[in-house]
Amino acid sequence: MSDHITGTTAADIADSVRALRDRGALRPGDALPPVRELASTLGVNRNTAVAAYRQLAAAGLVVSRGRAGTVVTGLASVAQEGYAADTVLRDVGTGNPDPRLIPDPSEALATVAGRPVLYGEPVIDPTLDSWAREWIASDLDDVAFRITITSGAVDAVERLLAQALMRDDAVALEDPCFLASIHTVRLGGYRAVPVIVDEQGMTVDGLRSALNAGVRAVICTPRAQNPTGASLTAARAAELRAVLADHPYVLIIEDDHFSMLSQRPYESLISPEHRRFALVRSVSKFLGPDMCLAIAATDTTTAERLAMRLSPGTTWVSHLLQRLTLTQLTDESVLTRIADAREHYATKNAAFADRLREHGLDSPASDGLSLWIGLPKPARVVAEGLMRRGWLARTGDDFALDERADPSHHLRLTVHDLSDDDTEALVTDLVAALR
Repeated sequence: MSDHITGTTAADIADSVRALRDRGALRPGDALPPVRELASTLGVNRNTAVAAYRQLAAAGLVVSRGRAGTVVTGLASVAQEGYAADTVLRDVGTGNPDPRLIPDPSEALATVAGRPVLYGEPVIDPTLDSWAREWIASDLDDVAFRITITSGAVDAVERLLAQALMRDDAVALEDPCFLASIHTVRLGGYRAVPVIVDEQGMTVDGLRSALNAGVRAVICTPRAQNPTGASLTAARAAELRAVLADHPYVLIIEDDHFSMLSQRPYESLISPEHRRFALVRSVSKFLGPDMCLAIAATDTTTAERLAMRLSPGTTWVSHLLQRLTLTQLTDESVLTRIADAREHYATKNAAFADRLREHGLDSPASDGLSLWIGLPKPARVVAEGLMRRGWLARTGDDFALDERADPSHHLRLTVHDLSDDDTEALVTDLVAALR
């Protein structure tokens, strides 16, 4: 097959393999030539062939199988957040908020229509801009920023990376990592560099190693990290800022997805001296996933680059949605419901964790919609045991950046919407599955 692959640069070689795959000349499971063989055939440096394969892997078109070589991938499904399709099992791996705790927007809808918004008008509703500035300023002390509105946090992260990076640039990601971040980085053609997360969040040594490896962006979850539930402590955040002080132009993206529901204070990697940053806060966890809106507070240069991608006539966020969001977030009854939801998630998760500890299972105090449960055996074995008992769980393997890593010994369970009887049944079945 190496005689069919052409090109003298990494990009050209990658495009050639992509074209062969698109035409069916390369099929899922086909092995690509070893790097040395391909480099010799094409008369290029070995590093050029390595870079081409890396680009293809980052785009999800090939996968390395160690001694089995690099093979073409198929259309295999990838892990996604939310309810699993086509299952009769009780799904406790969704990561979803409780729909009963999401405020009803129907009353607010009647008040937000107003006049039509036309081409050429400001892309951000001025009142929402003012409210968002006040909300963000209370957490970004002494940091100058501008507001941009995007269609949710994932949209924000994708646009932020696109305006700052080129294909094959390296991005530091938490490990284990939020599924959407893994997909966004991989499909964007960037290289993910893992940074281990512990109970205090992103680790200092991990971030330092990633920066030494040349990452151009860092994506961090300051609290309620998905899937572990970890939150940055003040001490850890200060250590990470000190490491970042020598890298002021590395783009910091903080995804504060749980903001209004979090039980933890907001601690940031962003210092007043840092030159490229974005704090992203979506409303999906407390106003509902269908409210596709996120507020991004960024440095001026990043804001201007984002504005070029969010201009009237192309892809600005609906002003109706902006007004609806603002109306709800300034309504005392809605804020009360959000506060009640915050207490509900924390109480239900803590109660479940207490029951697990009675059986010797580790589920550290955390924040977020789910629990990260340590197991004495591989999670896939336990998940299979739960399936036989009628439960569908999410294993930690889905969130690992390195597919070659040892099997995960963690489950991520979403249990806040279980009744007391269902909670007891799940604990009993989980213990049984471990035997």
